[in-house]
Amino acid sequence: MKAALLPERGVVKVAGTDARHFLNGLATNDIGKVSPTAACFAALLTPQGKIIVDFIVAEAPAEDGSGFFLDCPRALAPALVEKLKFYKLRAKVTVEDLSDGLGVMAVWEGSGESDYGLFYADPRLAALGSRMILPPDVAAEAAKDLGATLDNADAYDAHRIFLGVPRGGNDFTYGDTFPHEADMDQLAGVDFGKGCYVGQEVVSRVEHRAMARNRVVPIAYDQFAPIPGLPVTAGDKALGMAGSASNGRGLAMLRLDRVDEALESGTPLVCGGIAIQLIKPDWATFAWPAETKAAS
Repeated sequence: MKAALLPERGVVKVAGTDARHFLNGLATNDIGKVSPTAACFAALLTPQGKIIVDFIVAEAPAEDGSGFFLDCPRALAPALVEKLKFYKLRAKVTVEDLSDGLGVMAVWEGSGESDYGLFYADPRLAALGSRMILPPDVAAEAAKDLGATLDNADAYDAHRIFLGVPRGGNDFTYGDTFPHEADMDQLAGVDFGKGCYVGQEVVSRVEHRAMARNRVVPIAYDQFAPIPGLPVTAGDKALGMAGSASNGRGLAMLRLDRVDEALESGTPLVCGGIAIQLIKPDWATFAWPAETKAAS
């Protein structure tokens, strides 16, 4: 088993008698299903349906003070607090940025439990493992308690990239990406049957009309990694942009209809002079480029 403290992650706490109802009216997922034994992946959207910030919601048990802890990008924690307070109105909730005292540790390639912090399975994908919200200075003790080897954040990032799971800020741009484009619909980040939330109409329209032409997809490469931010092309056509990369695997935000055309014509996909290939992840249920035509 491996563990790694993730310095890029922050923690926001939402508590109070109205906390569950309050969050449920804003987030893309059903907070009513969150419990001390079940976290959920969700996002706060703009009215136009684009991701402001994504996060994992974990609930503390009553004996530990209860409340909801949002495992979010640390750089966006202050903005998340500000946005939640903007929507607060008369709701009986408190919103705090606890990122100075609490951090997030990922645990993977094994299972276990620890009393050193708030422990929860990663709701996006079982293979990602579990996570803990805890004071960073007890991370080593918590890893030992789990029987895990404490590694660095790069090791976890390589694990995430190999599984094809996007990370905001690296693989998609906050404020300019729809949930489907960031694969949130594939990674249990959207509940299409819940009540209203900010941006819901746009998300529902994309789902029902299958309009997600752009998506973050896994790629493979040999030797040198594509530089994040460089365009991916097929001949003279732009297909999208490269994101995270590690150990021969990477992610890229691509326009799938253009990728489909390139694969059908046999035109190589290239990023910065480096040839890349698409790798279909096990969790993908959307139409994969060239797959339908190849099957027929």
